[in-house]
Amino acid sequence: MKQKIQVPAIHTLLHTPEAARLLQEFPRELVTDALRFAVKKEREQQMQQIEKEPATTTALCAAASALLQKDYSASCRKVINATGTILHTNLGRAKLSLAVQEQLYDAAFEFTNVEYDLESGRRGSRYQHLEKLLTKLTGAESALIVNNNAAAVLLLLATFCRQKEVIVSRGELVEIGGSFRIPEIMQLGGAVLREVGTTNKTHLADYEQAFDPEKTSAFLKVHTSNFHIEGFTESVSIQQLRPLADECQVPLFYDMGSGILVNLEKYGIQHEETVQEALAAGADIVTFSGDKLLGGPQAGVIVGKKTFIDALKKNQLTRALRVDKMTIAALEGTLRLYLDEQEISEKLPFYRMLSTPVEALQEKASYLKDELAGLAELHSEVKESIAQIGGGSMPDVKLPTFVVAVRPQAFGVQNLEVALRKLEIPIIVRVQQDELLFDMRTVEKEEILLIAQSIRQILTGKED
Repeated sequence: MKQKIQVPAIHTLLHTPEAARLLQEFPRELVTDALRFAVKKEREQQMQQIEKEPATTTALCAAASALLQKDYSASCRKVINATGTILHTNLGRAKLSLAVQEQLYDAAFEFTNVEYDLESGRRGSRYQHLEKLLTKLTGAESALIVNNNAAAVLLLLATFCRQKEVIVSRGELVEIGGSFRIPEIMQLGGAVLREVGTTNKTHLADYEQAFDPEKTSAFLKVHTSNFHIEGFTESVSIQQLRPLADECQVPLFYDMGSGILVNLEKYGIQHEETVQEALAAGADIVTFSGDKLLGGPQAGVIVGKKTFIDALKKNQLTRALRVDKMTIAALEGTLRLYLDEQEISEKLPFYRMLSTPVEALQEKASYLKDELAGLAELHSEVKESIAQIGGGSMPDVKLPTFVVAVRPQAFGVQNLEVALRKLEIPIIVRVQQDELLFDMRTVEKEEILLIAQSIRQILTGKED
């Protein structure tokens, strides 16, 4: 006897209260397609399982809702970073300062003078909003912004080094995130790589011997910001290279990667060369990222001598790599904070997280543990741990921190980690030695209660 398939008609489902709620959030066509898919799956399951109870209209609408939420709800959204990595590449790197919020809002939702000169009433340059700030802060003659640091290096090579050799130390042929490598970027920019020295040691004489007046277009120094070599090592500084570049009459470029504008010693971290120091040492051009140690949006910042910057601006590739008005607004607002160094540690999230005392982190950890205390099926403990800067920046810097180590008794560590990731506001954590670690270095105080409520809801199925 042929099995009777019991599924409601689509028009019947569309008139249910559950579907009505979906229609308030999504277009009718999308809701109808999702319901058709849910009904089709239900029909297939009934054909395969003779004893299966037919799904209710509520269940079918719930299946359609899950499909719609997965495919059409906002994909790029807020998450809580409980990993302890301040510049987490996968989580958007630097959090912007709330001080730029109004400026960013105006750029997004109002007309702006992004390329309009208010003084002359004529077309202006989008770079005028940032150039004065950058020259003031770095001491450079001029500045240019593109969409990231790899683009900055690409533009530099394509403008000055096409079909010419660029001399680089073997110890500086770095690979950045996503398997992007300096040699490949050089090839894309049309430059010819000329390696000198060895992985661990490069001398000034290596550059001198490699120079060819017919072939060499530039010396390029690359900061190894995402790794650190210790032991029997030697490299050549910008200051040491400058006289040789003058003698050879070629430019000296410096890809700093995670460029920095302040002395980190005040934050208890060993001094790292700043952009200002690199320019003062003799670099003709310095390139660096906007969303790493600068604490701003993704951007490639190019600063240096005006003759080189002017040539970069004339390259047609600059238009393809240019930044939009929102990046300009966010970066301008961030740079303005650097005019008063007192504001940096208070208003820039990166520096605030970097400088938070461990006592304050322990206090936050205790607060979260107390909020979790009533859950009998959960073991939680405050522990000392190590956080990191991340984002390919200063890999050898270890930041003391406090974490709340959580271990569910029956639910399972992996199950809880997945459930936290699938929340409306996902919570991203570290998994270590069969525990979930909530690192207070990157958790804001106002997020702690939400974390506790989310864990409680996952484990008990009840909302507070």
